Amino acid sequence: MGAMSASISVIPIPADGAEDVVVATSGPDEGCVFTGTEDGSIWRVAHDGASIDRVAHTGGRPLGLEIDPDGRILVCDARRGVLRVDPRTGRSEAVVEQVFGRPMRFTNNAAIHSGGDVYFSDSSLHFGIDHWKDDFVQDTCSGRLLRLKAGGGVSVVLEGLAFANGVALAGDESYVAVAETAGRSVCRLWLDGPHAGEIDFLCEDLPGYPDNIARGSDGLIWVTIASPLDPVVELLHRAPLLVRKQVTKIPERLQPAPQRTVRVQAYDDAGTLVHDLAVDTPDFHMVTGVREHDGRVWVGSLHEPAIAVLDR
Repeated sequence: MGAMSASISVIPIPADGAEDVVVATSGPDEGCVFTGTEDGSIWRVAHDGASIDRVAHTGGRPLGLEIDPDGRILVCDARRGVLRVDPRTGRSEAVVEQVFGRPMRFTNNAAIHSGGDVYFSDSSLHFGIDHWKDDFVQDTCSGRLLRLKAGGGVSVVLEGLAFANGVALAGDESYVAVAETAGRSVCRLWLDGPHAGEIDFLCEDLPGYPDNIARGSDGLIWVTIASPLDPVVELLHRAPLLVRKQVTKIPERLQPAPQRTVRVQAYDDAGTLVHDLAVDTPDFHMVTGVREHDGRVWVGSLHEPAIAVLDR
């Protein structure tokens, strides 16, 4: 199945790096899209892009966003950990700042279980967001998937992940999935049913490097392909650790860089590829956030001062 072309509409945001997107499905903000930018702002965007308002500031670098049942935004802040932000008042509350006495190094993405538990990723034990390429190239495999219990307390449910990134729950919450960016895969831990406790892959050998993932209103798990497969990176991942470390010390302009692309895929619970959408455009690139809602596919980017919507 080859990628199908889609149309794209770009909505500028007044700051760089609108990394993730989430759509409000109820309440006064129903239909609005929220995103966070590298200056720490949380923005509310009308569904038609007619209005854009800054509703909060985290004081860090917001990445993955989810919406609580009470309308608050759960923020995975790369610098501050897991936060809850009230878009009505702008107030933020720290939820998880450290794990086992150590500050979170690279909080990235999350999914909220109907029972109140929060599954969230910590991309690396060694590098923060300012040095994400170091972890990616060195392939430290130190990423984790953690669970914040509804009643309090944090536990590690998966570790040794190759740059843990996007997190999503199955429609029936029988499994939690987490993207491994450096592994070009989405692995999953079964929570319920005959496979409870088992670990397998929802999809692997992806055509590029996945970032955030999210379950859409169509029940599918949508996966961003932030950059297509890079033969140099793949070669480096097989090289000795000393070589990988040396590469991250050379000037930035000489290091492997993400290629410009706009691509998202969607998988069903059997791991079957259902949608593969690609756009060739000079106006947007490096899709790192995705949210399908009522047939439209909203996307964010780690680098663009904009979000966008894809129409199939």
